[in-house]
Amino acid sequence: MIRQVASRYAQALFELADEQNQASEIYSEIVDLNDVISSNENLYDVLRSPFIAKGEKRGVASELFANKVSKDSKNFLMVLIDSDRTTELSSIVQAYKQMLNDKFNIAEGQVLTAIALSTEQISELEEKLSAKYNKDVRLTNKIDKDILGGVLVKIGNEEIDGTVKSRLGDLSEILSQVIS
Repeated sequence: MIRQVASRYAQALFELADEQNQASEIYSEIVDLNDVISSNENLYDVLRSPFIAKGEKRGVASELFANKVSKDSKNFLMVLIDSDRTTELSSIVQAYKQMLNDKFNIAEGQVLTAIALSTEQISELEEKLSAKYNKDVRLTNKIDKDILGGVLVKIGNEEIDGTVKSRLGDLSEILSQVIS
């Protein structure tokens, strides 16, 4: 769940980037910033530590990301440092991505199956769901052996359950009603 604080920061950055027609580029940069910070435990600890002065944190971040990200992304990181919000960066990235998806009418989801789907099968499913939702649906395939067979598609808060497991559960429920 994305916190309200993260949503506000993401909204401010998104509006700035969108005004400059840089929304996708800025997204890519903040993803990179988040990856570097979250994968480096020492850097993460430095940026979130209350015992290290904000000026020192700014210096470390400025030196580390010099010529690697745009001025806007770097300034955004400095704002997060100044307001002690660097720990919110991954949530901000999630909120920003949702705003970017909304702008470009994209719906991301997962398709859970017992065995991996081919690229063609995923593309065909994306095509059908795109027509149904009137959005550009993009799916990732995850394997779940508990499904037994069929597919379970999750897009946002909606699920399309075409699994053998759910059908067997429905059948079991019907049989228990008939027997009792």
